[in-house]
Amino acid sequence: MLFLDPDQPIKTCISENCDGCAVLKSLHCHFKPTDLIHFLFISIPTFLLGGAGVYHVSGWLLLLWICMIIGFFAFLEIRVMCSHCPHYAEPGNTLKCWANYGAPKVWEYRPGPMSFMEKLAFFIGLSVIMGYPLICMLKSMQAFLLIVYIISSVGFFMTLKMFLCSQCINFACPLNGVIESVKHAFFERNPEVAEAWGEDGKR
Repeated sequence: MLFLDPDQPIKTCISENCDGCAVLKSLHCHFKPTDLIHFLFISIPTFLLGGAGVYHVSGWLLLLWICMIIGFFAFLEIRVMCSHCPHYAEPGNTLKCWANYGAPKVWEYRPGPMSFMEKLAFFIGLSVIMGYPLICMLKSMQAFLLIVYIISSVGFFMTLKMFLCSQCINFACPLNGVIESVKHAFFERNPEVAEAWGEDGKR
């Protein structure tokens, strides 16, 4: 299957089925192809614009940026952030979530919050990836493309926070926007995750 069976609880959940689940409509425990398409629809324009700006300066710089993107989203981000997500506990060698679909699960599942160093690595890596095109466009005076890239990037993160991060079960992610009451309802059905976060779901 492309995604997890929507009729079966996720691996960390102790419930036999999803009937009567308090967070069924509040969290994305399961995904559909449309969720992946939604994410790609809001993210791809930003990276295409950034790539166009970098390519205008140098094709070699574009190749370097692509390698940096692969290194960050396929390995570094998976280690410091995704390995904390309950979806990482699912069987299989690759992730089946909307944000990093198909990324290899090289490291062990580590429930609980991210450490300070992990958050630092995450934000530094993300800043480098998103800031790289900005520097190229500024140096080459690509004013129009620069403005469009900035608008697209802001729109991407606003949409991400509002519609996707607000329902994501990876509470460790610094961008996660799930409210506390929903988190605790999730913890009740996922005691392994709750324990990793502390008895009351906080640390």
